[in-house]
Amino acid sequence: MTAKGIPKQHHFNYRKWLRYYLDFCSKYGHIHSNPQSLIQFGNKLKEKKQTAWQIRQASDAIAIYYEIQEQKQGPQYKFHQVNEKTTQFTIKKETPKAQNADWTNVFKGLTSEIKLRHYSPKTLASYSGWARKLQSFVKSKDPKLLSSQDVKKFLTHLAVERNVSASSQNQAFNALLFLYRHVLKTEFGELKNIPRAKRKPYIPAVLSREEVDAVIGMLHEPFDLVAKLLYGCGLRLSECLRLRVQDINFESGVLTIHDGKGKKDRSVPLPKTIISELKIQLEKIVELHQKDLDIGYGGTFLVGRLDKKYKNAAKELVWQWFFPAKNLTLVPDEGQYRRYHLHPTHVQKAIRTAVRTAKIPKRASAHTFRHSYASHLLLANYDIRTIQKLLGHSDVRTTMIYTHTIESRTIKDAASPLDF
Repeated sequence: MTAKGIPKQHHFNYRKWLRYYLDFCSKYGHIHSNPQSLIQFGNKLKEKKQTAWQIRQASDAIAIYYEIQEQKQGPQYKFHQVNEKTTQFTIKKETPKAQNADWTNVFKGLTSEIKLRHYSPKTLASYSGWARKLQSFVKSKDPKLLSSQDVKKFLTHLAVERNVSASSQNQAFNALLFLYRHVLKTEFGELKNIPRAKRKPYIPAVLSREEVDAVIGMLHEPFDLVAKLLYGCGLRLSECLRLRVQDINFESGVLTIHDGKGKKDRSVPLPKTIISELKIQLEKIVELHQKDLDIGYGGTFLVGRLDKKYKNAAKELVWQWFFPAKNLTLVPDEGQYRRYHLHPTHVQKAIRTAVRTAKIPKRASAHTFRHSYASHLLLANYDIRTIQKLLGHSDVRTTMIYTHTIESRTIKDAASPLDF
């Protein structure tokens, strides 16, 4: 620094700014050698009410750091250059577009970050959908120019003009928080005074045991067995259709759900009344699997990089879907056929048709079987914590909603425990 003409009394401050910058990059996931990180750091300093000369000093300190480390050539601009009218940090090299900018890299980055964390395809579709809605709302403003105000206006628009539900607004918030934090590498800041969509008390529809039996009686194979597992084990539809052969342990009478909601695993008891049906289904899988092997199929679909780690796993029986799709699926990139599981749309359609045919006067779906499972356990006086564990709920408050689906059997009259 002395060689650069920096007075000795300022050396401490220069080192301080560099330390602040590296800590900032580490905390918010920025790449310290990326010029865009300097802009974000400059914005943060401005938010912290740092003076212009302090920001200029921080900029000089970081520029000297790049020269000392003999790394890549530093940014060709400095973030202390501020446009007084817009309060945006000016980039000499390229002027961001206020409208009609290209968001291709944003969506590529979003896909990459979600896959990196092994989030479900549904999460990817949901987050991408909200990102597209934000893009449309801001008229494809350059992502570099996006601020917390854009999010605030968008969420307000959803609540006030679009009248979305509270859950949709929260979903949008979480999606955009992920987008800003992990893709755009910036933070929301505080979002105050945003109109919130009113959350209405939700009580799920529940079928009686007679209605459950009536609906299942209208279903054909294999949808009837799917419904029996949904109700008999309290599974989500996605959990049921993603079951593998190895997830059902007939010896111990336990079914294991891997990577459920929130990437959690749990085990539930198998209904004894359908053990024989499950074994028949397993025999069909074994037969189908052998036919697939005979024609040289590429195997089943595996999540993540399991097929890279275990090269033969896709063709092993234990990894086959317990509810395989009827037909093989061509994977264009590989040029080979693989087998997927039953499509959820087909199951939902079959269940809705069965509900209508059984003349059930309720709006029931595949998820209604899970609601019925929890409600009937509660009706049988099972502990709420036990039900929470069986359902895989993180918070018992989620499970408590089922106390509203059944008639209370609790004695209401006031009494002293000494008199019990």
